[in-house]
This record gives sequence, C-alpha cells and structure tokens, in this order.
Amino acid sequence: MAVKARKPARGQKRANRKKGQRSFRPLTFVRRWLWRCALGLALLAVLAVLAFRVFNPPTTHTIWSETRRLGGVDRAWVRIDDVAPVMLRSVVAAEDANFCAHWGFDMDAIRAAIEEGANRGGSTISQQVVKNVYLWQARSYVRKAMEALLTPLVEALWPKRRILEVYLNVAEFDEGVFGIDAAARHYFGVGPEALSDRQAALLASVLPSPKKREADRPTSAMNRRAATIMDGAALIAQDGRAACFQD
Repeated sequence: MAVKARKPARGQKRANRKKGQRSFRPLTFVRRWLWRCALGLALLAVLAVLAFRVFNPPTTHTIWSETRRLGGVDRAWVRIDDVAPVMLRSVVAAEDANFCAHWGFDMDAIRAAIEEGANRGGSTISQQVVKNVYLWQARSYVRKAMEALLTPLVEALWPKRRILEVYLNVAEFDEGVFGIDAAARHYFGVGPEALSDRQAALLASVLPSPKKREADRPTSAMNRRAATIMDGAALIAQDGRAACFQD
C-alpha cells in the first residue's frame, strides 16, 4: 500500500523561506560594512572636532615634524583673552577678511584665486586650522577632500573666536617659532598682549611665508603690506566684520 508523502508544516515552510533569504549575498555584505565604516568615521570626526573645542591641541603634524628636524621648537599656548585685540583684527584682515561672514569657505576668494591662478590662495582661516590641526601640509587630492569635509564641521561645532584662538597658537611665524606668544617675544621682546598696531601688522604679514620673512627686519614690500593690513584691521573694526571674535 502506497504511503502518502507528508506535506511540510506551515511553520516549517516559513523557516525554510527565511533560511533561503539569509543566504550570503556579497554585495549586500560589502554595502553594509561600507555604510558602517562611513558612520564610524563620521562619529570619529565629530568626536575629534568636539575634543579640540574644549582641549588645546598638544601638537600638529607640522610642529611635530619641525621638532624632529630642528631638535626642538619655540612654542607656548596663550589664551585669546591674553592677545592684543589688534592682533586678532590684523590676522583676519591679512588672511581672511570675510572670516565672520562665511561658513568655512570664502567663495569670492576661491573664485579670485582660480582667476589669478597660482598667484594667490583662497584658503580661509578655518581651512588653515583644519589643515594644521588635523591634517598635513603636502598638497594632495586626498588632503583637500578631507579638508573640505572637516572645515564645515569645525565651523558648526566651534565658535569663531575659538577657531581664531587655535589658529594663532599653531601658525608658524619663523623657522621653529609657532604661535603668537613665541612670535611676539621672538621678534619684538614683548608678550602678545602688548603688541602695537604696527607690530601686529608685521607679524600678520609674515604668515604666508614664515621661513622667508622676518617681522623685525621688514623689506619695503613687507612695510607696504603691513600698512595695508593696518588699514584693513581698522576698517573691519568699524564695519562690523570683526564682531564674531571681538569681545
């Protein structure tokens, strides 16, 4: 007598379907892990940016490499409250006059830089902070891409005054001289709180090429540049472009 084959129970059918659905799919696996890696990197970036909003960066790639090359550097951190206000205005006038108005990228400056080719740069102070604190100096598409991603994050999570404070403390003013405190004492024998309008302008004029310019022995070109910076610092104080970082 023939025996009828038993039909699988309904619950067993569902289990069999789920088992089939759980079969390994390489593309799905790769996409899932890429998404997890992206989220992990984004979280790491946010934590790194938040950390230096509160804590001062202990070093940078440039400071570290120069310390190794020279055997040591001159550097001391100083609070922005202990820097002459004219120094803040001078560096903004020299490096990023629209500092208070942009969100990390000055599109007008970028367009002007493109039109003028290699004769000038379009980096804002915020971009320079990201490059100095989190990245490296050598130009590459990878570095520029990372800079483009991190700059809006720094702008979103740090106040403008903090961005300027960090910039003034990590910028190079001479070979092995980093930060406004070391620079003021190195060139003029005064603390950063005692800088005059002209001294501040001369220090700001050094920034584009700190290994080739000396604030205490300015060339005629530097003197002209310092005069322009002094005028610019006075102007941004009057027209409100210094409001985001001045007390």
